[in-house]
Amino acid sequence: MEADQPCRSAVVDLGSNSVRLVVFEGRSRNPLPIFNEKAVLRLGRGLPETGKLNEEGVEMAKEVLSRFHAIARAMKADPFEILATAAVRDASNGPAFVQTLRESMPGVPIRILSGKEEADHSAIGVMCGIPGASGLVADVGGGSLELIHLTPQGRHDATTLPLGMIRLADRSGRDLDKAKTLADKDIGGVEWLPKVKGSTLYLVGGAFRALARLQIARTQYPLNIVHYYTMDVQEAREMTGWLQNSSRRSLERLPGAPRKRLDDTPFAAMVLRRLMKKVQPDKIVFCVDGLREGWYMLNVAPDILAQNPMDVVAREMCARFGRSNSLPYALMQWTDFLRPEETAEEKYLRHLACYLSDIGSHDHPEYRAEQTYWRILRVQSGGFDHPSRAWLALALAVRYAADQQAPFLATSRALLSEQDWKSAVVLGLALRLAYSLSGGAGRLLEGTSLEWEEDALVLILTSARVAVKGESVRRGLERLGQALGVATRFEIELLG
Repeated sequence: MEADQPCRSAVVDLGSNSVRLVVFEGRSRNPLPIFNEKAVLRLGRGLPETGKLNEEGVEMAKEVLSRFHAIARAMKADPFEILATAAVRDASNGPAFVQTLRESMPGVPIRILSGKEEADHSAIGVMCGIPGASGLVADVGGGSLELIHLTPQGRHDATTLPLGMIRLADRSGRDLDKAKTLADKDIGGVEWLPKVKGSTLYLVGGAFRALARLQIARTQYPLNIVHYYTMDVQEAREMTGWLQNSSRRSLERLPGAPRKRLDDTPFAAMVLRRLMKKVQPDKIVFCVDGLREGWYMLNVAPDILAQNPMDVVAREMCARFGRSNSLPYALMQWTDFLRPEETAEEKYLRHLACYLSDIGSHDHPEYRAEQTYWRILRVQSGGFDHPSRAWLALALAVRYAADQQAPFLATSRALLSEQDWKSAVVLGLALRLAYSLSGGAGRLLEGTSLEWEEDALVLILTSARVAVKGESVRRGLERLGQALGVATRFEIELLG
């Protein structure tokens, strides 16, 4: 590949219900899709009765894949691969269909994934989007439901079941009670499921994502991001009951309702409910990363999966939008005084905040706080759960002097406890004071420190370069003290 050509890769997910092309830009721990298009083919419609791919879907697939091939070539995507899943691998005419595609697209790799391979790709996708994920991964498609046990030691016990939404509807004649019996039998036959009892259940696939979208709309949840949307078992049970008993018309009234998925919704809710009964998870987490991101990690960036995606995005944003790559380390040390009792997770969030603390430096000063807030809250990176997004966004908005009553902070107010709100505000005020002292230059920050002396917070100035109690510094120290509920004062201890 020539040096001036973009580094791109592309994968086609040829499923039982739909086919999707995703083109990724670059080679990063956080896959960046720059093109994403889906077409509904329903290749698996009627498969349980005929044993063959749906003829109308086959003809549509040839046209759509020809278009996807042209797009991938025009975008100079390399590697480019087509992955066929349940419908193609189970249909008697699946191999002939693939051979026809190979003849029309010579040189394009086309793989028919086994059920275990499909489950493994999905598990790696979850690991891509949720670092440290451990529990049961359930990936539902049109033709099958893949289950795989994910642990810190690896991926185990992959199983594929004929519980995809199209296949289950066909097997049951769209009778939900019959579908429930089929699901209980299939899920009950998975011998290794008792070992994941009480662990986290990660949901992957379009039909499961549709459940999350409907629940987000119904409850007016304050963050419209499906990835890492988390609910406890009681909430999930209530949700599945609601979805199984709601009419399509009532669901259509919800804002942003995924209309193409509404016919599948009762079946997806039922399958989730039967899984929950069997596994009794501690919580349910929705993940948008699955087979395609798993392919990306295996074929494009296999050596960087171990990196933390939040670290990567924080450092990338610091380099792109900030003024110094070295100041974050100094800020981390400078803010150590804040919470001596902080947990490892709290310390890590503070570390991320320090790296993100200057990303509004090039924005219009009247909009820095709000622009920074939205940039962090909606960052396209899989590793951030919703409370972390809300906490970091609040801390960085306060760093840019956001009014705590500003309407745009409503998401953080809804998602954070009072204690977490206060800790984010305190860190934001401390970072603002640090920038007032140093102007963003780490060398100047070295001549200052914040320390506790009895019941007061003391700003110690040890360098003649910064031993000037300017108005902005005085106000910043007072505001920080007010947030902490303590008195403040200055001490000048010039060295040398």
